[in-house]
Amino acid sequence: MCGIIGVTNHPDAARLAYLGLYALQHRGQESAGIVAVDGHGQPRFHKGMGLVSDVFTEDRLAALTGSTAVGHTRYSTAGASTLLNSQPVNVRYKNGTLVLAHNGNLVNDAEVRRELVHEGAIFASTMDSETIVHLIARSPHDDPEAQIRGALAQVEGAYSLIIAVDQELYAVVDARGFRPLMLGKVGDGVVVTSESCALDIVGARIACELEPGSFVRIRGSEITYLDPLPPKAPTRCVFELVYFSRPDSQIFGESVDQFRRNLGRRLAEEHPATGADCVIAVPDSSNSAALGFSEASGVPFELGLIRNHYVGRTFIHPVQAGRDTKVKIKYNPVREVLQGKSVVVVDDSIVRGTTSPGLVTMLRQAGAREVHFRVASPPTIGSCYYGIDTPHPAELIASSHTVEEIRQYLGADTLGYLSLDGMVHASAGDPQRFCHACFSGAYPTALPSETAKHRFETQP
Repeated sequence: MCGIIGVTNHPDAARLAYLGLYALQHRGQESAGIVAVDGHGQPRFHKGMGLVSDVFTEDRLAALTGSTAVGHTRYSTAGASTLLNSQPVNVRYKNGTLVLAHNGNLVNDAEVRRELVHEGAIFASTMDSETIVHLIARSPHDDPEAQIRGALAQVEGAYSLIIAVDQELYAVVDARGFRPLMLGKVGDGVVVTSESCALDIVGARIACELEPGSFVRIRGSEITYLDPLPPKAPTRCVFELVYFSRPDSQIFGESVDQFRRNLGRRLAEEHPATGADCVIAVPDSSNSAALGFSEASGVPFELGLIRNHYVGRTFIHPVQAGRDTKVKIKYNPVREVLQGKSVVVVDDSIVRGTTSPGLVTMLRQAGAREVHFRVASPPTIGSCYYGIDTPHPAELIASSHTVEEIRQYLGADTLGYLSLDGMVHASAGDPQRFCHACFSGAYPTALPSETAKHRFETQP
């Protein structure tokens, strides 16, 4: 899962991309990068490890001249968290400068990559995104559209892509539409990005959301919708709405905040907590679901946990030891709210189970009389191969424990998960359009032959 943005036909493209990356910081915290391309096809770039605020300074931004820019914040799902694996990818090939930013994960990358290496390709990184670059560069076609189309015909999985060929910008969403991609306009400029919140911060208005299989070319201010990719059944990632996307965003045709409120309302119907004194959220991603639970149940919503916003999202931290440490400093209880109370605590999901036991202990130490844990999604039982860093079922607590066993592990008085049906019907759209493989085990593609995140670190 990553945040991507492309800006073209704007005199300050890199600065807009930079602002957009700030809004997309929740989608990746390991590295950030921007490549700007001027009218002569000359690229200028800066990439670094860490947060957007750590990577970019005013001087570095000022050096990124050009009216086209592509930006990326990385959350690694294939390849180590290193500078070599930071994006956007930037190369020179027969058509000029090629810049690519990728959100998603390819399930057949191991096979395609090994074939390319066998044919003589030399890889500079271990991320699957570079495979697409090699396929484009090795295409027999002369036209970038045909090169990109031919490359994507050879890969399978999740990809929302922003590609610049000199100052010409392309945006592509895989035929199943796993990951979101929005298109907006600011003056005569065009912006393509992962979520609408990034359009808001640069003052762009939403033009449209790219549907599954969309293939768009942008030349100057002219937007051309090219023939879409061969159709497949849409499988939008429901976890985008449950957790990853910002609540102020619109993705997949609906408000993230309203979807999460609906999750909370359905959760209150399925797993009421009779006699509870207050509802609290595990901030910030669960705030909307907790409000929905409160609205449906009539139990007052309170601010029982305060989040330290100088600590990143623990779920997307690449190392388990880092997650464990950050959880301890991420939250602090409001004792006056919790003292002597029967508390309903609403979380968006329990994936690895590393955060929740500590939270329950924290609430009890702050004086909570009872702790009723409610989860606004079903038990996570399966690995994700489409852009979430959960490659091994052994990491997922619900894959090997019953709900009662998890309740005992958390130390909660009661535990209730939202049903799969309740989750998908929280949508304002077609509930059949979602990928929910991590909750149901129903995968929309063949599974990858190799799943280790670092599989190419020591082998070709």
